[in-house]
Amino acid sequence: MDIKNNILETIGNTPLIRLNKITRDLPCTVAAKVDYFNPGNSIKDRMAVKMIEVAEKEGKLKPGGTIIECTSGNTGMGLALAAVVKGYKCIFTTTDKQSKEKMDILKAVGAEVIVCPTNVEPEDPRSYYSVARRLAKEIPNSFHSNQYDNLANRLAHYESTGPEIWKQTDGKITHLVCTAGTGGTVTGTAMFLKEKNPNIQVWAIDVYGSLLTKYFRTGEVDMHEVHPYVSEGFGEDFVPENYDMSVIDYFEQVTDKDGAVMARRLAKEEGIFCGYSAGSCLQGLMQLKGRLKKDDLVVCIFHDHGSRYVAKIYNDQWMIERGFLDVKTFKDIISARGDSQKLVSVNASQTVADAVALMKEHDIEHIPVMNGAKSPDNGPAGAISESGLFQKIFDNPEIKNARISEVIEPSFPIVEFDTPVERLSHLINKENGAVLAKDEAGNYHIVTKYDVIQALGR
Repeated sequence: MDIKNNILETIGNTPLIRLNKITRDLPCTVAAKVDYFNPGNSIKDRMAVKMIEVAEKEGKLKPGGTIIECTSGNTGMGLALAAVVKGYKCIFTTTDKQSKEKMDILKAVGAEVIVCPTNVEPEDPRSYYSVARRLAKEIPNSFHSNQYDNLANRLAHYESTGPEIWKQTDGKITHLVCTAGTGGTVTGTAMFLKEKNPNIQVWAIDVYGSLLTKYFRTGEVDMHEVHPYVSEGFGEDFVPENYDMSVIDYFEQVTDKDGAVMARRLAKEEGIFCGYSAGSCLQGLMQLKGRLKKDDLVVCIFHDHGSRYVAKIYNDQWMIERGFLDVKTFKDIISARGDSQKLVSVNASQTVADAVALMKEHDIEHIPVMNGAKSPDNGPAGAISESGLFQKIFDNPEIKNARISEVIEPSFPIVEFDTPVERLSHLINKENGAVLAKDEAGNYHIVTKYDVIQALGR
């Protein structure tokens, strides 16, 4: 019978999956090593268990001990799974830029999570590196796994990830593409593959705001390169000891936006629901497509699962707020409509018949009621709608002679002229059929649900 003794025995042997749509214009074959098939949904399971096994063998981790680590979430998950099986406690420090999902998952498997500020230097006592080191000194019988400088990290990939890729490609791999973070995955995998074939190209993908790319090119640790970024799981503000730059052939940097957008494309076009680093990995490859030839076989490592990022890169509002989605706005609708005419409006002293006549003349269903004698610049006082008038006229045909003030409805919401269409769709509903906005010249314009439907359909 094939029954695993525990969850740790399911780590590794993850699939290699051909990419078909996004890479169709590339001259070569591109395959993804999709490591979210590991039980902790990330490649970090491999090295987390390896670090614990080595620590146990060296006597650094004893029964009933506490594992301490600074983690963006995935390493913590791997460590926590091993701790559950082996009977250890876990305390993890992480940064406030990490997704809430990652923190909640760590807590779900019994870990204690301490959140530290992101935008501080590594040696700052508040950094998640420093807090982890301090806790390891203060807590008896504890082990600081230190994935950045613990060489068991890269050893795990030398022993598992590299051999798996070599076997799965029948030794025909020509390029390895991997995001650069702790250095364990890219270095360990590259070390094995380079031993098999030193001609294999290893391309490391970095993020703008990280100092690794400049360090690779110049050997200089330049803190001026470091600035805040929102990409998760890769990029560093120091050089971890796991790196051996001699096995890496090239570094390429990717923007926060491009990595996030590519991750979403992978989900929609390839059916691979993966994390931020996977999108950045593939984006980096696409930026280097001019270096590829017909017979190349490229393997991209996709580290983790998209479930860690549902409130971030897979959340439209989060993407819009950071300018990562090219979205249509109220202004775009007005421009596409060629709306050069002034707003069709009425004032409260006009009759219902006047409003109905305007609706027929302009083929519209919603008219704002403005303050003053047809003076849109004085602002809205309310609204009338075809649906609102219908029942009133049906119940009392004489109401057509009544003043609009007697049948006035609440005003349409007023938004900024550059409000995204997606936001408008939440404001327009059964009770409220339109929204208003004022342009740069101070003129009001109206957008209805039909305008939104047409805009989203383009």
